[in-house]
Amino acid sequence: MANKTIGNRQKLVIRVEPSQRALKPRNPIALPVRQRVAGSHEKTESAKRQLQNRLLKKALDGDDKD
Repeated sequence: MANKTIGNRQKLVIRVEPSQRALKPRNPIALPVRQRVAGSHEKTESAKRQLQNRLLKKALDGDDKD
C-alpha cells in the first residue's frame, strides 16, 4: 500500500483571517511616509501655557527697567 501521508498529498494550511494577519506593505519604502501623516496644526496646551509665561516674564521685566 502506498504511503498516503499528508506530505504526499495536500499540505495542511492554517488559514488566518485578513483582520488578524499583520499587513505587509506592498512598498516597504512607503511605510515611514505613511507613519509621518500630518497632525493638527494647533499648538498644544503646554506650548500655549509656556508662551503665556514667557510673555508675562517679558512684560514684567520690561516694567522693571523703566
